Amino acid sequence: MVHVARRILTIEDLGLEGKTVFVRVDINTPVDPVSGRLLDLSRIVEASTTIRDLAGICRVVVGSHQGRVGRYDYISLEGHARELSRALGRDVKFVPDVMGPAALDEIRRLDVGDILLLDNLRFVAEENMEFGFEEAKNTVFVRRLRPVLEAVVLDAFPTAHRAHPSIVGLSEVLPTCGGRLVVKEMRAMERILTVAKGPYTAVLGGAKVSDRLEAIETLIANGRGDKVLLTGVIANVFLKAKGVLKGRLNLDKEEAYVAKAAKLLEAYPDVFELPVDLGVERGGERFDVEAGELREGDRVLDIGPRTVDHYSRLIRSAGTVFMSGPPGAFEIDGFGMGTERLLRAMASSYATTIVSGGHLAAALERFKIREWIDHISTAGGALVLYLAGKSLPMIEALTRAAERWSRSP
Repeated sequence: MVHVARRILTIEDLGLEGKTVFVRVDINTPVDPVSGRLLDLSRIVEASTTIRDLAGICRVVVGSHQGRVGRYDYISLEGHARELSRALGRDVKFVPDVMGPAALDEIRRLDVGDILLLDNLRFVAEENMEFGFEEAKNTVFVRRLRPVLEAVVLDAFPTAHRAHPSIVGLSEVLPTCGGRLVVKEMRAMERILTVAKGPYTAVLGGAKVSDRLEAIETLIANGRGDKVLLTGVIANVFLKAKGVLKGRLNLDKEEAYVAKAAKLLEAYPDVFELPVDLGVERGGERFDVEAGELREGDRVLDIGPRTVDHYSRLIRSAGTVFMSGPPGAFEIDGFGMGTERLLRAMASSYATTIVSGGHLAAALERFKIREWIDHISTAGGALVLYLAGKSLPMIEALTRAAERWSRSP
């Protein structure tokens, strides 16, 4: 029997021919807030590999989250179905339902070779919560879908750190294995971490402050963060904790984030590096200013040139460099300098280099330096936590499933 990393089953292990299989992917895609257009199709293209292989032998039911409740990107997956059809070069059916009569009827009508994409799983209240394994298998979501499914393939590595019923519930009651993307990511991480050497430098940016704060302490404690170079929104939180930035950052849970950052700075004073200058937008133009000299109304969209020079030197002196989240809004003209130059510093270093997150993957394509990075993943927070050695619910679900179904006759 073939296993990877922490002993999980693969598609070949389960004998899925002729069965109705639920494939949990992550095609959560950036959305233009004005037009509603899907902006980056990389996750849809990645998901197509597993779906294509399964469609040749079974009935495929695909599920994914998109956006969060109350945000502009909390939308239907109808457009995703069209893009998935293009990526696969074959028809993908779509049903504007998740677990109601319409969805169940469509699943029952599938023939071998058919692909059906359910609507946004987050339209189900339970999929916006996290559960323990026993609780998850007793959710309405699992009880509704279980009778029309025969197996589960978990291929949502970017969501591996979330304990939603579609990840840790169905896997408790049906034969479950890892998809192509999950197996690829785990094998790559196993290979890279075998040869990786210190010092370990983590470059953390982007806008997901909660994910970054969750990961930073674990990275440091497990020896994967000798130096942590902060950029983006998370850097602003730490700059405020240090007293450099004044005023509000306009973040939910801002006070809690700043308090946590202050504790981390106190506990690990020699680990963190913060921007000394920032690229801000004023009247449609870029200005580079000292971190402590921001004006009210300044939009911080990048790190400044002095910060880039300092961070680049630290990157080139590292043994292993991990980067997650772009240092700036590189998609806006004039604010791609920090992202491009730090990625080029990684590409020209002798370190083992890992880049994670869909936005950075797009940046590597844009700056044409993809081939110079050792490993690239569209997973963001999940890969940070995996590298830090934290137990991820999806990996645990796959391990539990392997123990259960390997024993079955």
